[in-house]
Amino acid sequence: MDVKTLLDRLFPQNHDVRFDGVYLSGEGETSRGPCAVIGSIDAAPIGVELAFQMAGEVLRIVREHPGRAIVLLVDTQGQRLSRRDELLGINGYMAHLAKCLQLARNQGHKIIGLVYSQAVSGGFLASSLLADRCYALPDAEVRVMNLPAMSRITKIALERLEALSQTSPVFAPGVENYVRMGAIHGLWEGDLAARLVEALDAADSADLRRQWGQQRGGRLLAQDVSKRVRHYA
Repeated sequence: MDVKTLLDRLFPQNHDVRFDGVYLSGEGETSRGPCAVIGSIDAAPIGVELAFQMAGEVLRIVREHPGRAIVLLVDTQGQRLSRRDELLGINGYMAHLAKCLQLARNQGHKIIGLVYSQAVSGGFLASSLLADRCYALPDAEVRVMNLPAMSRITKIALERLEALSQTSPVFAPGVENYVRMGAIHGLWEGDLAARLVEALDAADSADLRRQWGQQRGGRLLAQDVSKRVRHYA
């Protein structure tokens, strides 16, 4: 689904979203009031400029529209892989974006993420995955690292990872596996405006992804391990 069709379906009452290259921002009207909209299009890699632009918009919303809900529509192939971005400290820019989203949450802004196309690697981790709740369209593509890259990093044989991916969603790409792990709260179909309102009504700042992952059979140890760590800390 292209982003303009998506915006029409999310905000059938009205929306005013502006595009600046691959970056988008603006607002849309819901039955719960206006929402701020921030995102990217065309599977844009998130480099230092885009991360800084998105972070600046989050801070502007916090400053000028206290408590306004934020909807993240980030279509990304991941962080930009360039020597220039690494030298400029892309990790710091991504961390800055993540901290700005947390600041907004601390100030009472509900944050909803929606994966409508691609969500890959660090570009996903530092944006929509940090929402109070992240949802996806059924045909969206979600992954953090493909198996050949995972094999190179972990030094685990590709054949072993491929075998593990058949039974464990942790090793397998695909939006359904991220639902099982609890990273994606659910899939949106039908009336997207109604799904958004339902998400806004249900959103809170509690992070229940470990609990969802355990309940759905996607992450069986994270909840228990985190409880042990907290108990013995």
